[in-house]
Formats: sequence, structure tokens, C-alpha cells
Amino acid sequence: MSKEEYERIAKEVFFASLEVHKIMGPGLLESVYELCLMKELQLRNIFTESQVSIPLDYKGFSLSKDFRIDILVEKEIILELKALDTLLPIHEAQIISYLKLADKRLGFLINFNVPIIKSGFRRFVNNY
Repeated sequence: MSKEEYERIAKEVFFASLEVHKIMGPGLLESVYELCLMKELQLRNIFTESQVSIPLDYKGFSLSKDFRIDILVEKEIILELKALDTLLPIHEAQIISYLKLADKRLGFLINFNVPIIKSGFRRFVNNY
């Protein structure tokens, strides 16, 4: 995917999140936001998958731990959704881990439990 395509889709993810937050508001369950954001992105003709499994491999061994990406956009961009009063460093570690384990370049940590969605929207880049 080209840098321009990443940026175009990143903007769509932000505006889709803004729309979901505008309609649904803060204070709901994470699963509600996941379903609504999936639908909003699909309405924008953006391919999405939910609860995508990431296996943990180490030295050629598959370890008995799978992680789950909340939403994978266009098979390239990871969205990790939250509905929390405060994001903690563990939530940042989660998206960084997912980017590395899934070998993806771009991800967003989105907290919907905020008055203004822009303050809950964080971008992460895996520089390999």
C-alpha cells in the first residue's frame, strides 16, 4: 500500500470514528463502538475484518497464545478500540505489540469514552 493510500484510509478511519462518536456519544460498551465503526467504514466502501487472530510465533514455534485485533482495515491498518475513562501505558503496549506481531505498519488506538473524539484518537507507526 502506498503512503498516499495509507493517509487516505487513515483520514477515513478518523472521520468514521468522528461520525460514530457524534451519533452514539461516550459511555457505551466497546463492543457497541466496534460494531458501529465496522458499519460506518463499510458504508464508506472500506474493507474491514473484526476480531482478527494474531498467532504468537517464536523461533519457528507457534506458542499457545493468540491475540485479537478489534478491527483490521484493508488488511493493513490495525484499530484497537477502547471505552475507558483513561488510557494507560498497557493500552499503548497492546497496539504496539499487535503492530509488531502482525507485521503491520500503521495502527490507531481509539478511546470512545471521551467528550471529543480527537482527544481519544492516537496514531502508532511500526518502523520495523
